[in-house]
Amino acid sequence: MNQQKKKFVPVMLTPFLENGAVDFEGLTQLTEFYLEAGASGLFANCQSSEMYHLQPEERIQVAKHIVRTANGRVPVVATGSFGGTTAQQVDFIKELHDQGTEAIILISGILANKKEDDNILRKRFYQLLDRTEGILFGFYECPEPYKRLLQPNLLAEFVDTGRVIYHKDTSLDIQQVREKIAGTQHCAAFGLYDAYMAHAVASLQSGAAGLSCIQGNYFPELVVWLCQHYEQKENETMVNRVQQFFIKHMDLMHTNYPLIAKFYLRKRGLGIGTFCRTAHTDLDDLVKSGLEELERERKLLFEQLDIPAVLG
Repeated sequence: MNQQKKKFVPVMLTPFLENGAVDFEGLTQLTEFYLEAGASGLFANCQSSEMYHLQPEERIQVAKHIVRTANGRVPVVATGSFGGTTAQQVDFIKELHDQGTEAIILISGILANKKEDDNILRKRFYQLLDRTEGILFGFYECPEPYKRLLQPNLLAEFVDTGRVIYHKDTSLDIQQVREKIAGTQHCAAFGLYDAYMAHAVASLQSGAAGLSCIQGNYFPELVVWLCQHYEQKENETMVNRVQQFFIKHMDLMHTNYPLIAKFYLRKRGLGIGTFCRTAHTDLDDLVKSGLEELERERKLLFEQLDIPAVLG
């Protein structure tokens, strides 16, 4: 994953059956949906996947299934750090890598807790690096168990090892995004993927490799369009309109997530259920009304931009 072509890497949902088991048929449909929409990669076992509510063997099975479904069309990355001893983490990383993943994603807030400084994080990263020869890595500033941002100089140091190729940024700070890009732009194999759609255009213009956002679990086609047209002068008006569309509906799309995204995709025609393992409440009438407005505006944008909808 490099910065030559702006890419959309969806943070994948995990479909479940009503009995709570992983719905692998639904996972196949979901994977194909992302790919048909134009995804350039897939991020499995992330927070959107309800990764903390999957058993270790399920995390392996899910990643394996996605790799097999993608069948070489795009690279797949997957989270591989869930705590435990260094030896336990190394074993899981190697098993996950053996499924065919391009890179193993490390959670910054798991490598070191709130009371531990960056030297502890650095030490633990290099311990993993030393015991996983040849395996590539990425970082994810996941909000759970707590959001630990990687400072630009630390990210640059890790990228300089030649074994860090991906970073999912959740800083919500365009200046920090720019600093991270500036410190790593010499490494062609590395890419920063922004999660925050409120400054998606600014991030892409600053040199981000692409976007990796929850909005891609509603209408990946629109995120792909933005990655392809963000700097075209002739499309400047519509680019700004798309950017404002994401800003306008951001709070709604985060409400009761990921249930709301599964509900929306089911309404669009994807054959997955709405069961979630994370704690949630049912969507109320106000939220459903907001989704109806969202869908009307989404369809209008697709018509104006001549975007073919993968689903209804």
